[in-house]
Amino acid sequence: MLELRGAPALSAFRHAKLLAALREAAADVESLQAEYVHFVDHDGELSGDELAVLEQLLDYGSQIQGSHVEVSQIEERAEGQLFLVVPRIGTQSPWSSKATDIARNCGLGSIRRLERGIAYRVKLRGVLSEQAYEGIRATLHDRMTETVLVDSSDAARLFAHHEPAPLGSVDILAGGREALEAANVALGLALAEDEIDYLVAAFRDLGRNPTDVELMMFAQANSEHCRHKIFNADWVIDGEAQTHSLFKMIKNTYQASPEDILSAYSDNAAVIKGATAPRFFPAPLTGQAGERAVYGSVEEPIQILMKVETHNHPTAIAPHPGAATGAGGEIRDEGATGIGGKPKAGLTGFTVSNLRIPEFVQPWEAFDYGKPERIVSALEIMLEGPIGGAAFNNEFGRPNLAGYFRTYEQDTLGANGIERRGFHKPIMLAGGYGNIRDGHVQKGEIPVGGKLIVMGGPAMLIGLGGGAASSMASGTSSADLDFASVQRGNPEIERRAQEVIDRCWALGESNPIRFFHDVGAGGLSNALPELVKDGERGGLFDLRAVPNAEPGMSPLEIWCNEAQERYVLAVAAEDLDTFDALCQRERCPYAVVGEATEAHHLEVRDGHFESKPVDLPMSVLFGKPPKMTREFSRQSTEIPGVMLDNLDLREAMDRVLRLPTVASKSFLITIGDRSITGQVARDQMVGPWQVPVADVAVTTASFDTHAGEAMAMGERPPVALIDPAASARLAVAEAITNLAAAPIAKLGDIKLSANWMSAADHPGENQALHDAVHAVGMELCPALGIAIPVGKDSMSMRTAWQEESGSDEGHGEREDKSITSPLSLIVTGFAPVTDALKTLTPQINLEQDESDLLLIDLGGGKNRLGGSALAQVYGQVGSECPDLDDPEDLKAFFAVIQGLNAEGKLLAYHDRSDGGLLVTLLEMAFAAHAGLEIKLDWLVDEPAEAVNALFAEELGAVIQVNRQHTEEVLAQFAAAGIETCGVIARPRYDDQVRVTLFEEPLLETTRMLAQRTWSETSYRLQALRDNPECAKSEFDGLLDDRDPGLSATPAFDIDEDVAAPYLQAPGLNLARPSVAVLREQGVNGQVEMAWAFDRAGFEAVDVHMSDILAGRVSLDEFKGLVACGGFSYGDVLGAGGGWAKSVLFNERAREQFAAFFQRDDSFSLGVCNGCQMLSQLKELIPGAESWPRFVRNESEQFEARVAMVQVEKTPSILLAGMEGSRLPIAVAHGEGRAEFRDSAHLRSMQGNGQVALRFLDNHGQVTTRYPANPNGSPSGITGLTTPDGRATIMMPHPERVVRAVTNSWRPAEWTRDGAWLRLFRNARVWVG
Repeated sequence: MLELRGAPALSAFRHAKLLAALREAAADVESLQAEYVHFVDHDGELSGDELAVLEQLLDYGSQIQGSHVEVSQIEERAEGQLFLVVPRIGTQSPWSSKATDIARNCGLGSIRRLERGIAYRVKLRGVLSEQAYEGIRATLHDRMTETVLVDSSDAARLFAHHEPAPLGSVDILAGGREALEAANVALGLALAEDEIDYLVAAFRDLGRNPTDVELMMFAQANSEHCRHKIFNADWVIDGEAQTHSLFKMIKNTYQASPEDILSAYSDNAAVIKGATAPRFFPAPLTGQAGERAVYGSVEEPIQILMKVETHNHPTAIAPHPGAATGAGGEIRDEGATGIGGKPKAGLTGFTVSNLRIPEFVQPWEAFDYGKPERIVSALEIMLEGPIGGAAFNNEFGRPNLAGYFRTYEQDTLGANGIERRGFHKPIMLAGGYGNIRDGHVQKGEIPVGGKLIVMGGPAMLIGLGGGAASSMASGTSSADLDFASVQRGNPEIERRAQEVIDRCWALGESNPIRFFHDVGAGGLSNALPELVKDGERGGLFDLRAVPNAEPGMSPLEIWCNEAQERYVLAVAAEDLDTFDALCQRERCPYAVVGEATEAHHLEVRDGHFESKPVDLPMSVLFGKPPKMTREFSRQSTEIPGVMLDNLDLREAMDRVLRLPTVASKSFLITIGDRSITGQVARDQMVGPWQVPVADVAVTTASFDTHAGEAMAMGERPPVALIDPAASARLAVAEAITNLAAAPIAKLGDIKLSANWMSAADHPGENQALHDAVHAVGMELCPALGIAIPVGKDSMSMRTAWQEESGSDEGHGEREDKSITSPLSLIVTGFAPVTDALKTLTPQINLEQDESDLLLIDLGGGKNRLGGSALAQVYGQVGSECPDLDDPEDLKAFFAVIQGLNAEGKLLAYHDRSDGGLLVTLLEMAFAAHAGLEIKLDWLVDEPAEAVNALFAEELGAVIQVNRQHTEEVLAQFAAAGIETCGVIARPRYDDQVRVTLFEEPLLETTRMLAQRTWSETSYRLQALRDNPECAKSEFDGLLDDRDPGLSATPAFDIDEDVAAPYLQAPGLNLARPSVAVLREQGVNGQVEMAWAFDRAGFEAVDVHMSDILAGRVSLDEFKGLVACGGFSYGDVLGAGGGWAKSVLFNERAREQFAAFFQRDDSFSLGVCNGCQMLSQLKELIPGAESWPRFVRNESEQFEARVAMVQVEKTPSILLAGMEGSRLPIAVAHGEGRAEFRDSAHLRSMQGNGQVALRFLDNHGQVTTRYPANPNGSPSGITGLTTPDGRATIMMPHPERVVRAVTNSWRPAEWTRDGAWLRLFRNARVWVG
C-alpha cells in the first residue's frame, strides 16, 4: 500500500469551527491540523512514470501542492495525537469508486483501488485522558460512515480481503418456536407473533430448517414498510366492523375520479396524462455500424409520473446520508416506473422538533425536553439533512423546486392526558415528478429464460434490515441495528444508470427493458423476488454473480444489504447485446444474476459454499397475507381554547415571523439547483430580489412548448391535535390553493400524493388516523373530483427513551420519556399546466397606477386560531381550528381564480396559510419591496378581534387587481357563492407597513424591518452551516433599501435572430454544421445545451468521453465542441479535474483534443463543470496559458442563484455584439472561485481583454461581495476567452435561460427568446 499526502482538508472558517467543537469535547485542546491522505492499493511496483501521473491526479483543490513522503517524515513534522479518519472499514466510499475509475481511464491499470482519509493532528496542553480521547474521536468522525485509526499503517485494513462469511440457519426442527423467537430479536426481524407461527409451520412442512437469508428475506418482504399492514387492516370501531380498510378508502378517490390516470397503485410511481409536444433527445448508440448520436425531436404525448417518499428513520440517525438516500431512492422509483421513466423535478420537506439555535433560542423553545443518545438533535438534522438531499438532487441533475419546513414540539392535552408532542423522529420527505413515453407506462412480460439483471453500484455492507428497522418506533431496536440500517449515497452512479434508462426509452418499441424495479428496503432480497413475482415467473439466481465490493460478506449480507443506486430488470436474451452496448458506453456496471423460470419457485445458488441460501416456493415468501385488525372506541377530549389577552401585536408578529414554519426558507433553497434541465418556469425564488415565496413549482413539458407540469404542497399537523379530519382537509385544500397560481384547465386535472405519518396504537392515534383518511378518501376528494393515485405511510412516529435523573452518573432514577408526533398528512398536488408563462406569483405589481389587494376568505369570517403559528409561539394549541366547511367553496374559488388569470385580470396571487393573513400580505410586499396600507374595517369590529383576523390560518388567498376591476372581480366571487371577500390593503410606494381599524393604527413597521425579522432564522442557520462571513454579507444586504433588484439591459435586440440568414436564405449551404455536445460520466446538463445549439441551427451530437477513448467518434468531424455542466466523476479530484486528466493522460484523447483546438475553423465552449474541465486543458488550448483553475466557493456551499453579469469587450466569437450588456443568468456550482497562479497572471488576463464575463451587484458595479458574486472570484471574473476568441469558458449557465419562460425573473416584454440565445446564434454566424 502506498500513501500520498494531499492538500489541507479544512478552510480557515471550517478549521476554527472544528477547533471550537473539539474544545467543547476536551477543554485542553490547543491546536488542530488536518490534511488529506491518499491510500493506494496496487499490483506490483508502480513505475516512475506511473507515479508521476498518480501524483498529478491527486493534486487537486486549492494551490497547495501535495507530495508523497515516507510515513516517518509525517510523524516528525506534525505535532499532536494522530486521528486518522477513513471510510468505515469494510465499505468502499463513493470517492474511492470514482477516483479509481479516473486512474484506470488515465492508463493506471495496476491500481486496484484509491481511498482517501483525513489525518487530524490534535495537540493538547496536558495528558490525553480516556474521556477526552473519546470526545475528540466522536467530534471528528461520523460513526455511521467512518472509522478512526490511530496509526496510518492501519489503513491497510481498508483493502483487506476477507474470506466469505458462512451461511447461517435457525434450527426450528429441533428448537421449535423458541429458536425462531430468539432469531427474531438477534437479527432484528420485527416479525409478528402470527408470522412466527406461519414460518414454523411452513418449514416443518418443507421438512428442513430455514437459512438466515430466507428469514431476513421474509421479514423484509412482509415488513410494515413494504406491506403497509396497517393501511390494509380491517377496522372495528365501537365494536362495529367497518367495510373499508384505509387503503380502500384512498382507492375510493380513484374509483370516483379515474380520468386521465394511466397507472395507479401498481408501480413505483403513478402516471397521469401530460401535454403532447416535441420531445428532444439523442439517438442511442447500440453498437450497430453507422450509428450517430444525433439529437432530434419527436412529437408525442409527454406523460407525467409522480411520487413522494419518506426517509424518516435514517434521517434521525444520520441526517446527511439519510436525506441523500431518501432523495436517491425516490429518484430511482421514478426511473423504474413502467419500463423506464425520466425524473424531472424534485421536492424536499422536513418536519422536526424545536431547533433551539444557540444564542437564538425562542421563547416557545425555552424548555429543553431532551432526546435519546442515538438520534441527533433537530438543529443537527436541519444543518446536515438538507445538504444531503440537495447534494443528491444536484449531482443527479434534478432541480429541487418545492418543499416545506416545519418545527413543532410542545406539551399538549390529548387522550393520554398531558404529553409531549413533537418530531424527534423527523419527517424527511423526498418527491417529485418526471416524464414517461406513452408506450412505456405498463410493464412488459418477462420471457421464460429472460435475463435477470442488477444494474448500478456494488453490494456493500450498509443498510441491513432497513425495512424492518424503519417499521419500529425509534428506541425499540438496538443502537447497532439502527446504525446498520443507514445507507450511503453515490448520486454519480445513479446518474450513469439513468443515462442507460434514457437510452433504453429512446429506443421506443425496441426498448430492451421488459420489466423493471428499483432496489430499496430489503435490498436484492426484496427487489428480485418482487421482480419475478410481479412478472408472474419464478427465478434461479447465482449469488456470486452479484457485483460485490466486499468479498467477506456472508450470503445473508450479500442478498439483503441495502447498498444504494441499484435497479433490477429483466431483459430478453436476444436484447442482451444491445443492453450491454448501452451500459458499456455509459460505464454503468451491471451483471446478469439469474434467469426467469416457468415454475413459481425461488432458488439462490452459492457456488462458493456449494449451498442454496434460498430454495422456496414463492407461495411461502408471499403467501402469508398480512391480516391485521385495528380497533378503537371513540373518545373525545375537552381541550382549552387559545388564551391571548392583552397581546402585543408587534411582539406577536415578530415571534410568528421567526417561527421556522413561517420564516424565510432561503437557507434550504439556494443550496439546491433550480435551473438544471432548462425547463424550469417557476422556482421558489420570486421577482427581482429573488424572495422565496412562490406558491407552486412549474416546468415546461419540453423545449418547444409553454405547456407543462406543476406541483405544490399542503400540510397542517398541529391542527390534528384538535381535529384530525380538519387537518387532513386543510392539507388537501392548501395544496389546491397553492396550485391555483398555475394555469390548470380544470380542478379534476389535479392528482394528489398523500403521505401519512402516525404513531400507530398510541392512545387516540388510531381514531385520528381513521378519521383523517375517511375525511379525505370517502368525502372530500370524491366531492372535489380529485383522485389520490399514489402515497406512502410511516406508522411509527414515536420516540421513547429512558433518561437518568439525579446527579450521580449511573445511579440516578431512570425516567421514561417519549415524544409522539401529531398525525401528519402531507399532500402534494400534481397537475398538467396549459401555459407556464401565465403562472402567477406573490410579487405585487407596482407598475399599476392604482390597484387593490383583495382577501378571498374561504373561512367565512370565522378566523379560528386553533393549531396556528400564533398559538404555537405562545405555547398553546387551541380548541377551534380552521376547516374547509364546504368543498363547493373550494371548487368555486379555483374556477374563479383560473378564469380571472385567463382574462389577465390578476396582477399577483398568494394563498393564505402558515402565519395567517398578515404573513400573506407581508410576503407579497417582500417580493416587491413595497409598503402596505392594511385596513381591517370590513373584517372585524373591535381592536381585540384584529389578532384573530391577522393570524388565523383559514383557507383563502390575497389577489392584486387593478382598481378599475375591483368591483367586477368581487361580484364574480359573490356570484360563485363566496361572500366574505373585500379590499384588505393597498400597496404603498414607500417602505411603510400600517395596519389600521377605522383609521386607528394597530401596528406600524417597515417592510425592511419585517423582512429582516422573517429572514433572521434562515440567516442564523446559514451562518452555522456555511461560511459565516458570507451569511452575514447576505443578511446585511437586506439593509440596502435602495437595492434596485435584478435588471436586464441587453446591448442588442434579443428577438433578432442573427443566425436566420444561414437557416433560410436560398442557395446558401443549408447543411447544419455539427457540434459535439461533450459529456463525461456524471455530467447532467447536456440535453438543454444540445437544444440551444439545435435551435441556433446546428446539428447537435451526443458525444461521451467513452466514445472518444474507444475510437467510436473523432473530433475532426465537428466544427464546435461544448463541454457541459454537471459533476463529472462526482467532482472527486477537484471539479472537472478527473475529466481533464482523463484527456491529458490518455494518448488518443490528448491527440484528438490538441488537434481540435489547433484548427482555426473550430470553436469551443465550456460551461460550469465544462468550464472547470477546459481550464485544466489550458496547455492544449492556444492562448489559454494564463487561465485560472476553479476551486471551492468562498461560502463553501453549492450556490444556486440568479446572478447579474456584464459582458466585457473581448475577441470571443460567442459574445460578439453583446459587449456592454448587463443581464441576469443562472448560476449553480460549488467550485466556481477563479484562482489565478499569481497576481501577474490575473493582471495579464485583464490587460489583454480575455476576461469575458464579470459578476455585478444590482447597482451595476463589478463585485466580489456575496451573494451577488456567489463564489468570491477576484474582480468578479466568471468567464474567460482566448486572444483569438475561439475558446470561451464560463461558470454561469447561458443554456438554461435561452427561453424567456425559464428565467426566474424576466422583464415583462420577454415572451419567447431569452437574451442568452444570442450566444448560440453567434456561433452559427461565425461558422457561416
